[in-house]
Amino acid sequence: MINIRTAKSDDVPQLVALLKALFAIEADFDFDPDKQTRGLQLLLNNSQACILVAESTEDNKLRGMCSIQVLISTAEGGAVGLLEDLVVTADCRNQGIGAKLLAEAVCWAERQGLKRLQLLADKNNSPALVFYEKQDWQSTQLVCLKRPLEK
Repeated sequence: MINIRTAKSDDVPQLVALLKALFAIEADFDFDPDKQTRGLQLLLNNSQACILVAESTEDNKLRGMCSIQVLISTAEGGAVGLLEDLVVTADCRNQGIGAKLLAEAVCWAERQGLKRLQLLADKNNSPALVFYEKQDWQSTQLVCLKRPLEK
C-alpha cells in the first residue's frame, strides 16, 4: 500500500536517490547530489512550496515524489504552481502512484488558492507525455528556454 504525504527533512537522502533516477532519463539535467540536497532543503524550508512523497506502508521506503512551487502569473492574475520532479521508482511504475501524487498535488494547489498548475516534460519522454494527457494535463504552444547565469 502507498501513502501520499508531505516530505520531511529525514526524507532527503531517499529524495536525492529518486532525483538521481529522474535525472538519468532527463537529458537537460546532470545529477549532483550536493546541488539536489541543497535544492530539496530550500523547498522544505519554503512556505510557498511542497514536496509530496509516495511512501510504501510495508517498508516505509519512498517510491515516488513530486514538488510544487508557487509563482505569480500575470496571465492568470494570481498565483499558480510549478510542478517538478515527478518520479516513481522503475519497479513501481504503472501502479497508479504517479496519478496519486498528481491528484494530491492538485489538492495542495487548490488549498493554496492557486489558479493553475503547470509542468515541463521532456519532449522525448513519450510515456510521461501519455501519462500526463491521461491525467487531464494539456499541451500548450509554449516552449521552454533557459539561460544559465554566472556565479
